[in-house]
Amino acid sequence: RVAMGRAIVRDPDVFLFDEPLSNLDAKLRTQMRTEIKKLHAKVQSTVIYVTHDQVEAMTLADRIVIMRDGHIEQVGTPDEVFRRPATRFVAGFIGSPPMNLHEATIDDGQMVFANGEKLPLPAQFKANVTTGDKVVFGLRPDDIYPTGHGISSGGAADVHQIELPITVTEPLGNETLVFVEFNGTDWVSRMLNPRPLRPGERVAMSLDMSQAHLFATETGKTLRS
Repeated sequence: RVAMGRAIVRDPDVFLFDEPLSNLDAKLRTQMRTEIKKLHAKVQSTVIYVTHDQVEAMTLADRIVIMRDGHIEQVGTPDEVFRRPATRFVAGFIGSPPMNLHEATIDDGQMVFANGEKLPLPAQFKANVTTGDKVVFGLRPDDIYPTGHGISSGGAADVHQIELPITVTEPLGNETLVFVEFNGTDWVSRMLNPRPLRPGERVAMSLDMSQAHLFATETGKTLRS
């Protein structure tokens, strides 16, 4: 707070914050994020804010520049980088929990995974891939839910159902993270007020394929037109 006060007195055109909250505890970090956002609204100056915390980036920024190894992966609004990640790296970095990502091979309109599991190729990517292509399939936790406990962003034809075993549940009060096994690893589903679910139980899960993402395995870039 003292450092910000000193900076305001100088009436700068640009504020530079270099991970200012990294040494604070979680509660104080939340409070200071609010303080910084109020400060920005008041002074109306440009703020360049450097952080490794994607929550800080999403809550504070008007535009986000995501960098990896000194190279820019994507520039966009918080909504753009969340809903339309340009690369696999961005997809796995933005979001809490992050996007579920699995490598697959395209075969006659299907995605075939390492253990032989198959899922239909999302309709929005059919013109962009062919049989034999290596891809990374991505779906956010909000777009995977026990059948009957979610709302698809698309139509009924965009929802694929599959029965999967539950491995872990993490109750968080008003929501629960449900981990299910797919392709030998865990997928995470974010659910609001689910019925009690037990590890080992097999449940019918709905996948909203209208919200799916595909990335080229070799380049990591999105295959969305």
